Amino acid sequence: MPVLSGITFIRNGIERGYPFIEAIATLATLCDEVVVAVGDSTDGTRNAIVAAGFSNVRILDTTWDDTNRSGGSELARQTNIALRNARGEWCVYLQGDEVIHEDDYALLLDEISRADRHRHVDALLFRWLHFFGSYDYVGVGRQWYRREIRAFRNTGSVISWGDAQGFRQYDARGRIRKLRARQTEVRIFHYGWVRHPSAFRAKHFALNRLYNDDAWLHAHLPHVEDFPQHCYELKQYQGTHPAVMHERIEHDRTWTAYFDPTQRPPKPPLIALSDWVEQHTGWRLGEYRNFVEVR
Repeated sequence: MPVLSGITFIRNGIERGYPFIEAIATLATLCDEVVVAVGDSTDGTRNAIVAAGFSNVRILDTTWDDTNRSGGSELARQTNIALRNARGEWCVYLQGDEVIHEDDYALLLDEISRADRHRHVDALLFRWLHFFGSYDYVGVGRQWYRREIRAFRNTGSVISWGDAQGFRQYDARGRIRKLRARQTEVRIFHYGWVRHPSAFRAKHFALNRLYNDDAWLHAHLPHVEDFPQHCYELKQYQGTHPAVMHERIEHDRTWTAYFDPTQRPPKPPLIALSDWVEQHTGWRLGEYRNFVEVR
């Protein structure tokens, strides 16, 4: 089994309602070491990580460039700080609102071990569950990305790409190429759209200022505390959640109970057509692939 490094980043995770301690706990269980790039927070995020007492976690104190509003690239820059300090042969990457179910741990480790023996495999693709509004519903359809890279061979030439959703690699000639990734059945439980409305607004404002100027923010962001209502289609979740999330889920029932899954906008015709094709064929029209799929 190759040595594994977990990597992640976080800034003001408490204020913005991220389950970042749960994400780090997942990595700390799976990996030999975990590298966390902790931005210049004002809400006690760093202290919370220290207090959690993870024995294999290294904190890197970072400063965010708040003037960087180019396509969310500050997220990739922070990810790359953690990545450059990772010592493992493979990296497992989670963002602060992503958790892996313990039922998938053995599968993930087996997939990494297997991929490590095949040099044409650079990375592994995970499947996504996007929880929305509460822990009882997931967003479905092409509105939501369904797979991305979250484990990859740490060659020293891999970089976080775009707004840190995926990764790329420099080849021998210095050109940037997509990673060759194999599909797995490992699930990412994505909780980014489940948070108290006040925390959601704080997170949404902070995220959008990485892409837009102040005039856009004031014109487009809501000025009232409310649940997000832009999901076109929801499905009730029937499975279990990762054990590290149970305490948070019980605590949050005081407000998730007020989420109304019927309050959704109508699905645009082209989205509806694409979803119909996907439901009947499994094929997603024009799906963006941030990777080259291999077997």
